[in-house]
Amino acid sequence: MELNEFVFIILWMGVMALFFHFVQVEETMKILGKDEVGTSLWAAVLVVIPIVYIVGSRGNIGDTYNYRKGYEGIPSTFSAMMSYASNIGKDRGFWYFIGFIKVLTKADFRAYFYILAAIQIFSLVQIYRKLSADYIMSIFLFIASTDYISWMCNGVRQFTAVTIIFAGTVWLLEKKYLLYSILILLASTMHRSALIMLPVIYITSGEAWNKKTILLLILTLLIVAYVEVFTNLLDDILEETQYENVVSDWKAWKDDGTNPFRVMVYSVPAVISFFGRKIIRYENNTLINISTNMSIVTAGLYLVSMVTSGIFIGRLPIYTSLFNYILLPWEIKHIFNKKSADIMMIALYVSYLAFYYYQMHVQSGLF
Repeated sequence: MELNEFVFIILWMGVMALFFHFVQVEETMKILGKDEVGTSLWAAVLVVIPIVYIVGSRGNIGDTYNYRKGYEGIPSTFSAMMSYASNIGKDRGFWYFIGFIKVLTKADFRAYFYILAAIQIFSLVQIYRKLSADYIMSIFLFIASTDYISWMCNGVRQFTAVTIIFAGTVWLLEKKYLLYSILILLASTMHRSALIMLPVIYITSGEAWNKKTILLLILTLLIVAYVEVFTNLLDDILEETQYENVVSDWKAWKDDGTNPFRVMVYSVPAVISFFGRKIIRYENNTLINISTNMSIVTAGLYLVSMVTSGIFIGRLPIYTSLFNYILLPWEIKHIFNKKSADIMMIALYVSYLAFYYYQMHVQSGLF
C-alpha cells in the first residue's frame, strides 16, 4: 500500500495522540459561563493542518472541477461582482462569500481551496476543542468517517452552510434560539437544505430520548415500512420548488440509497445512548442531551436515506452527525466502567479504521 496523504493523515493522528499524552495542551477557558478545561488553540490547530493541506491540494475528487470552474468564472472586482451575482440562480450566499474571498485576496483557485478548507475546519476546531471530552478522538472520528473527503472535497456549498451553523452551537446550548435561527437562515442562503435545522431545534431541545425523538424514530420506521407512500408524498410536497425533480431524479439515476454499512456506523452513538440513557438523564448535561438527540435525528435520517436516496436524503444528516463526535467520546468515558471503556476504545478505533479502509481503498480507490 502506498504511503500517500490519505494514509499519512491516519498516522498523523496517532502521532498527535502521543503528543497530547506527553505535552501539556490543555487550558482553562470560559464555556457557558463556567471555567472548563479544553484544548489550547495552538495544539488544536496543529492537529488539523494536514486536513487543510489535503483538501487544498486535492486533485479532481468529487465536485472539485465544478467548484474550480465556478471560482475562475467569478469577477475579481466588487463592481463586476454585483453584476455577476444577479445571474446566480440559487444559493447566492455561497457565491457572494466566495466572490468576497476572490476580490479581497486575489487568490487563484488553489489558494481559494486552502482558504475555504481552513474556514470550514476552524469552525469544527473551535467547537470540539471547547466542548469535546476528547478533542483528538473527535477529530479522528471526523477523519475516519471520511467526512473530510465526502464534504470538504464534495458537497462544498452544503458543508459551508453546515459549518456556519455548527459554529453557533454555543447559542443552541444557551437557548438563544433567535440568534441560532438567524444563523440558520444565513446558512440557507448558501444551501437551502440548511432550513432542516429549524425544526431540528425543537426536536433536539429538552432531555435525551424525550417524547419528540421517540416520535421521530416511530415516524422513521413507518417511512421505512411504507417507503412508496413516503416518496409519493415527498414528490407532492416538493412540487413547484427548486427540488421538484428530486424524487424522479433519484429513481432515474437508480440511486439505491445510502450504504447500510455507513448507516450502521453513524447510528452507533445513538444506539449506545439508548442503553446508557439512564446515566445520560442522571448527568443532565445540556450539551450531551442535545448531542444525543442530534444523534437520534442522524440515525433516523440515515435510515430513511437507506431505503430512498443516498444522493439527496443521505446528504441531510451531516447537519446533525457532527454532534456524534462530541457524544461518542463522552459516552465511552461516562457510560462504561474503566475496563469496559478500554475495550470500547479499542473496538472504536479498530472499527473506524476498518470503515476508513473500506471507504477510501475498496470503494474509492484513493490509496
